[in-house]
Parts: sequence; structure tokens; C-alpha cells
Amino acid sequence: MEAALSAGIGTPLSRPRIGPPASVEVTTLTPGTPAFAGAVEGVLAAFFATRREIVDPLGPVFIDAAEALEQFVLRGGKRTRPGFAWTGWVGAGGDPAGPDAAAVLTACSALELVQACALVHDDIIDSSRTRRGFPTVHVDFEDRHGAAGWPGDGAAYGSAVAILIGDLALAWADDLVNEAGLAPDAHARFARVWARMRTEVLGGQLLDINGEAGGDESVEAALRINRYKTAAYTIERPLHLGAALAGADDALVAALRTYGTDVGIAFQLRDDLLGVFGDPAVTGKPSGDDLREGKRTVLIAEALRRADPAAAEALRTGLGTELDDEAVDRLRALLTDLGAVAEVERRITELTDTGLAAVATSTATPVAKQLLQAMALAATRRAA
Repeated sequence: MEAALSAGIGTPLSRPRIGPPASVEVTTLTPGTPAFAGAVEGVLAAFFATRREIVDPLGPVFIDAAEALEQFVLRGGKRTRPGFAWTGWVGAGGDPAGPDAAAVLTACSALELVQACALVHDDIIDSSRTRRGFPTVHVDFEDRHGAAGWPGDGAAYGSAVAILIGDLALAWADDLVNEAGLAPDAHARFARVWARMRTEVLGGQLLDINGEAGGDESVEAALRINRYKTAAYTIERPLHLGAALAGADDALVAALRTYGTDVGIAFQLRDDLLGVFGDPAVTGKPSGDDLREGKRTVLIAEALRRADPAAAEALRTGLGTELDDEAVDRLRALLTDLGAVAEVERRITELTDTGLAAVATSTATPVAKQLLQAMALAATRRAA
């Protein structure tokens, strides 16, 4: 077994198990529905309640940080990653009416804490000021610094606290898995995939930072970042985790991973389009934010590949600057006129089709195949 980070994903704890509230009927849960999202949130809320005995002795500062993480995690979201993990388990023969279903749902829910870590840190890296219509975590603590009238750099304080809150989310993800009550053999299979996934998401983030700093504008570089920064921990590895819990064979794992990679990249490509063309009232982020942040996405790479020197100069000059609404509109028009938007839409369709084809010919259960088709369309045709 691969060694795990922190206290040890490979070492289940003997403390009382965390699980969904007694009112949750696990047998009827369907990913993508409010009931499924609510069940995941119930697991997470119960878990946060158990952390208070650990947090409280550290005093008010740490209590505030832990409460900020709890609010961030429970504020909403589609619970996409637990949904794919649950579907991977069902697809490999997992029984929602069986005795291990509650433990599986709990372990799947831990993916939301990995997601929280990634988002909190990503917002610092991208200098984002809002997330889902609220101040980002580092901005929240920058504001608290200012409201308290403390000396020193409030922005630096906010970033430092948010880094630690993101780290806490990743550590607590391990704790939640360890306290889920998985059977030892299932836990061991899960741990091997979990270790790879966490390394991949951190590696993908580093590839992204390095790509922007090094100026690699190729489509290939952008797709590689999409694979490891987003697809691996959004769809591919969650499906793999669920399938591992059910003891899936290699052929089924390979089919699910193909689906996960292709649909996961398509998911990120849709996100790239929304980062430029999305409605702020729906996305919760300022319109054209990705242009102001200078993200080197597949959309930008495709535009630069097609651009003449003047158009390429306009793109490179505008990206990563404080663009007003008129300048954002000009860059949007340029991306459209160059055919980059149409090419990204073509890639989304092609990747979604190949991912669905891999599942269609696999041994996944019929109910999982139906779910994965619906989830692929929801992930790649969304407006937020």
C-alpha cells in the first residue's frame, strides 16, 4: 500500500464512526439531486460537530478558522465529487441497501474537504476576491484584520490564515475517511487511490502555476493541466475510489477512468468558457474574471494558435490586467472571431461522447450507466 499523508488514510481510527443522519434513507439516494446533496451535507455537518472537542482547547483564533472552513464547506455546491464516487461504487456492484452503504457515503463525502482545500488555495493563487457570491477565505480574514485595527499587512495575514485553513481541510478529509467505518479491505483499496488523487491535484496546481510563469501557451500544456488539476480529482479518481470500494476488476476501472478523464476535461473546458462568458449572477464570480487573472486555458491557447501577430498581441497585452467591461467585451469578441470558442465547444462534445462510449461498453451496472450519462451532460452543459 502506498504511504498516505498526515495521520494516515491507511490507519482507520477506533473512535465512534461518522455517518449520515439517521433520517437519511441511503437506499434511495441519487447523485445530482437535492436529497443526495443534503445527505452529503448531513455527513459533513456531523463531522464538523465532532471536531469541536479538538478545536476548542486551541482557543478563539483556531475556533474562528475552523468555523470559517465549516461555513465554506456547507455553504452549498453540487456535491459533484461525492456523487461520482457513489456512482462508481454502485456501478461496480455496490448495494445502497447493504450494511456498508452508510460508510461508503461517508467516505465519498470526504472529497468535499479535498475540494475545499483546492478552492481555498486556488483563490489565493488567483487573487480571487469572491467565491459563490461571498468573499473568499483570504479576503474574509484580511477584512477581519482590518476591522480589528491590527498593525501589519492585512492581505498577508488573510493569505496566511487561508493557507492554513486549506491545509486543515485536507487533513480533516483524511480524518473523515478514517472514521467512516469502512471494512479493512475496502479501506485498503480506497487508500491506494486516495493517495494518488491527492498527489495529482497538488501536482496539477503546480503545473498550472508553472505554466503561467513559464509562458507555455500550447494547447497540449493546457490540456495536461486540465487533466491533473481538475479531471483527476473531479471525476476520474472519484469514480475510481467508488469502484475500488466495491472491488471492481481492472477492465471496469479502466472504462470508468476513461470516462472520468474525458468528461472531466470537458467539465473544465466548460468552466473555461464560463470564466470568460458566464453570467455573474449564476456563476458567483465577476464576469470575465479568468481574463483579468490571465489564465492560460485551452480557450486562450486555441485563440493564440489561430491568431495573426496583431490579434495575438492584443490577447497577450490584455490578459492578466485590470480590464474594464468594454475591454472584456473586446477580448470576448476576439476569442469568438478566431474560432477558439467553437473549437472548445467541439472538444467538449467529442470528449463527452468518447467518455460515454467507454462506459456504454463496460460491465458497469445499468443504473450507473444511466446516471453517468445524465451526470456527463450536467457537467458539460451547465451554466455555473
